[in-house]
Amino acid sequence: MSYDFLLTVAIVLLFTKVFGLTSERVHMPQVVGALAAGVLVGPSGLGWIGETDFLVKTAEIGVIILMFNAGLDTDLSELKKTGFASFVIAVIGVLVPLVGGIGCYLLFENDPSDPANMLKAAFIGVVLTATSVSITVETLREMGKLKSQVGTAILGAAVIDDILGIVVLTVLTGFTDPDVQPLLVFGRILAFFAFVAVSGLTMYKAFGLMEKRWGTRRRIAIYAMVFALLMSYVAERFFGIADITGAYFAGIVICGLSSTRDYVASRTNVLGYMLFSPMFFASIGIKTDLEGLAGRLIVFAAVLTVVAIASKIVGCGLGARLMGFETYDAISIGLGMVSRGEVALIVAQKGAQAGLIDPHMFPPIVLMVIVTTLVTPILLQVGMKRQTPANTEFTAQEAAAQMPKNSRY
Repeated sequence: MSYDFLLTVAIVLLFTKVFGLTSERVHMPQVVGALAAGVLVGPSGLGWIGETDFLVKTAEIGVIILMFNAGLDTDLSELKKTGFASFVIAVIGVLVPLVGGIGCYLLFENDPSDPANMLKAAFIGVVLTATSVSITVETLREMGKLKSQVGTAILGAAVIDDILGIVVLTVLTGFTDPDVQPLLVFGRILAFFAFVAVSGLTMYKAFGLMEKRWGTRRRIAIYAMVFALLMSYVAERFFGIADITGAYFAGIVICGLSSTRDYVASRTNVLGYMLFSPMFFASIGIKTDLEGLAGRLIVFAAVLTVVAIASKIVGCGLGARLMGFETYDAISIGLGMVSRGEVALIVAQKGAQAGLIDPHMFPPIVLMVIVTTLVTPILLQVGMKRQTPANTEFTAQEAAAQMPKNSRY
């Protein structure tokens, strides 16, 4: 048995904390430093740590804990108010990047008469539709804006964005794999939400009974973590939905029980902070190797990155503006959806396996993922400096009193 994994954990924890504190000193969220630490110790930097099965699985638990905590922190009253708004934001936030990605690819590989080339162009668009909200969640939490109307709209839109991205991804892979039936995917998605409704109601009542009988005992936190992991597993294994979506809904189920929610959050936050969250943030940089990026591909990577950032800001910002958010808050929502993170990497990997992404196109995509992931916390920090009713955390009563007069959500 090799014990190198112990060295990996020690290096990651040390560097993410040192770099996190350094970024905090220059008035940036700690997550920026954690991401930079991953790039530094990974193959693109010092090369001390490479991607391993242990790192991949530990990072996956980290992102599950992050999204579970995001669900726990969700204000259901705000989610109800922004539910339709989140849907509109997500739809436009998928369509604009999809078109932008297609145009960007055809600009460099311009043979629209070739069906295979158009399919590859469409898949680049699918990669740009992805949103990794976990980094945005951590940034908003550090800024004290996770429970605001803006924060809740971002979370809701990101969940819907994930579902829409899976649908588009499956439709495209259906053209290359005759065994994939797009209609069945829609059925599985509907079945997933039915499963969430039934299991969520059951577990809500179960945790309510535990709260009355035991109060806030340690066993409740363990049961809650089991529930989150099972929801993640079932979502991915049986419905083809991203595991982080299952974890997020598990958190939402418990967030209505105030005492249980606060107690579970206090325990899972420590679990994530001490080990799993740093492993996740560092893994994004560690799994990246930019060795194949040179010449014309650098230009393509730069253009793709600009399109990736602009398309989310414009698409999601436009959707938010249509739903009654003020321009300043609409832009903040767009900024919160910029990060592609692990979601885009997973989508790109599936595209490579299906033959929809040429090997030489992978490094530009990876660079785009890194840049969008790194700049999102910085953009959010700058974009949400001004206090507005929609980006300030309120109680349900305060939020209702502070709702903008022209809001339509």
